[in-house]
Amino acid sequence: KAKKALKNILQKCVHLPALEPLLHDAPPNILKHVVAQFSRFCRTIPKRGGCFVTSGGLKKVQEIKAEPGSALMEYINVINGCYPEEIVRYYSPGYSEKLLERIDNHQPIMTQ
Repeated sequence: KAKKALKNILQKCVHLPALEPLLHDAPPNILKHVVAQFSRFCRTIPKRGGCFVTSGGLKKVQEIKAEPGSALMEYINVINGCYPEEIVRYYSPGYSEKLLERIDNHQPIMTQ
């Protein structure tokens, strides 16, 4: 009963900043419902998108391990679709290493 009650509460929560701490602390079976709620509202509240990014919410979403084709992965894809691709890449795990690799492999253009 408690799980069902929590799921119902999460589905009714429209104050997204109240849900953000759950992105960091919720167990996987609850995290799915938290991410689902963010995916429902990310397109309807464009001004709030910047807050979600600066608070670390988008970064945390990128760190979530989701099975391909799962409902959780679909929710993550919806959230990612609300932001420019370069922002999503920037907050994805391993992005800084990829940038450093590109710098190491870059061949400067010599002008005379």
